Amino acid sequence: MSLRVLAAIAAFLLCLPRIVFAQDARLLADAKKEGRVVIYGSLETDIFDDIKKAFEKKTGIAVDYWRASAASLTDRAIGEHRSNKVQSDVIVTNSTPMLIMLKENVFQKYISPASKDFAPDIVHPVLGPRYRTGVVGVIYNKSIIKPEAAPRSLEDLLKPEFRGKVAMPDPTRGVIAASWPASLYKLMGKDKAEKFIRDFAATRPAIVEGVLNAAERVTTGETPLGISYLKYVVAFAQKGAPLDYVRETKMLGHGHYIGVDSKAARPNAARAFIDFFLGEESMKGMARLGEFVTRKGIYPPLDGADNIQEIEMDELDTAGFAEKRKEYAKLFLKQ
Repeated sequence: MSLRVLAAIAAFLLCLPRIVFAQDARLLADAKKEGRVVIYGSLETDIFDDIKKAFEKKTGIAVDYWRASAASLTDRAIGEHRSNKVQSDVIVTNSTPMLIMLKENVFQKYISPASKDFAPDIVHPVLGPRYRTGVVGVIYNKSIIKPEAAPRSLEDLLKPEFRGKVAMPDPTRGVIAASWPASLYKLMGKDKAEKFIRDFAATRPAIVEGVLNAAERVTTGETPLGISYLKYVVAFAQKGAPLDYVRETKMLGHGHYIGVDSKAARPNAARAFIDFFLGEESMKGMARLGEFVTRKGIYPPLDGADNIQEIEMDELDTAGFAEKRKEYAKLFLKQ
């Protein structure tokens, strides 16, 4: 290759950062003209508020956030599209509802420049990066169960000393709560998982409304162990709660995406927000609160977090949830 060609390539590469910067500047200028961005999401308000404030301060673009459960959000977004009365510019929630909405043409393709900082295998061709994973594991109260006496695995929950001492999200009330036991085959194999679920139900775990309720029960010590998101170990520890978790190499979790509405009234503001949301500042802020974000090199302040292999659980569809709801009602809610 001639020196002239090499020099031309080098000059082009040196210009790339300037080109990207110019693109960002044009996008931000157009976004500011739109004035605000409307976001539908299931992301917790305390987490989202920090991102909202930082984005508004940096850009001057107002953020309107409507928070609801993933199911309610999905119904509203699809309903608005079918009636051609779309209000949202951006939607952020669990992967399965996002993919359901994608099939309903709710999203337009937008791959943010920030996607380069995520592993290629988690970047969806339309939605971009699966930006975080809700990792589910066994948490416990260290003031009641000392680390040396804590279970070492899920199978240890079957030991007599832990009978009736585990808080479990009601698998008949929510899809995520049902998806966790339904996906244990990915960790144990089908036969072993089915036996574990039956045996675990026989230990009479304390059935609570959801994953947050399970963590709260562990925090108070009312139930010293619980099945919940690992992020709560960080969140409640920051408030002084003595929580820890059972360190298993593989744990189940469910991913989350963020996407631009295909009928967004403010598409530039939507793209600008997503660029910021997937950026280092936003991802580090989420991680500080215990979130398992997937941007390279960022982890929550949780001992051993970088060693956890996250296995995507099967999020049940309507028919699958109805089937498992009946099965788990007989197992876990029988008198």
